[in-house]
Amino acid sequence: MTGTIADALREAAQTLSTVTETPRLDAELLMADALDIDRGRMLLMHTRDAVPEGFAPRLARRLAHEPVAYITGRQDFWTLSLMVSPAVLIPRSDSETLIEAALDLFQDQGPKRILDLGTGSGALLLAALSEFPSSTGIGIDASEAALEIARANAGVTGLAARAQLLHGNWRQDGWIDALPGPFDLVLANPPYIEREAVLAPQVRAHEPHDALFAGDDGLDDYRILVPALPRLLAPEGVAIFEIGATQREPVSQIAAAQSLDVQCRQDLAGHDRALILRRQRSA
Repeated sequence: MTGTIADALREAAQTLSTVTETPRLDAELLMADALDIDRGRMLLMHTRDAVPEGFAPRLARRLAHEPVAYITGRQDFWTLSLMVSPAVLIPRSDSETLIEAALDLFQDQGPKRILDLGTGSGALLLAALSEFPSSTGIGIDASEAALEIARANAGVTGLAARAQLLHGNWRQDGWIDALPGPFDLVLANPPYIEREAVLAPQVRAHEPHDALFAGDDGLDDYRILVPALPRLLAPEGVAIFEIGATQREPVSQIAAAQSLDVQCRQDLAGHDRALILRRQRSA
């Protein structure tokens, strides 16, 4: 590309408007990555510079619907900057609802032990550990490639000493037996999308299907994980599960069958996003 970075950003944003709802932001993130500096510094100090050679191939990948996070290899979540790859689901701001709920529930008296079911990049576990400095946690995932990313993130965030990342597949018998429970807080963002759901190309074509889809109705993994909670939770323990915006009732029914109390937490857009589950208190 010829011209300045400012020129290239304008042109790229116009071109990207056909594939993303945030064309200008995407262009800026890709340009900053090509320069190997942060976006703020680029905008303040480098808009009159020549366009780096690495920008054009990054832009081409985004025009092919590859997510920005996979192109740059990074995604911000909560207060953390995390490494990501196509082996893990890209952490989304909607999932921060679970961390907000945990902070409200535990406040200054944090949970002693945390379990993150399907940890992926480690986003939920590491965000929780960053807020609860006296806590330790375990994250499990069925993907060894995902666990490599999670372990790297535990290292770069300085939380490796308190985070244990283990292989675990709840779709196989005996998975609970390997977990040294019980836990005061169980976090989970399990697969919850219906197999035939219509998804954006950047999601269906690029993000790991095992972390997205959960049967014909999107409830397969809840049918495994929610009944496991009585074995996983400490007596006063709490589980916080992410749900799809239309799944409050069916997942609540699964929880009620296990004698679990249910509260729902909405995300910033006002959509049902997290269910808070705990043992029913005796009268």
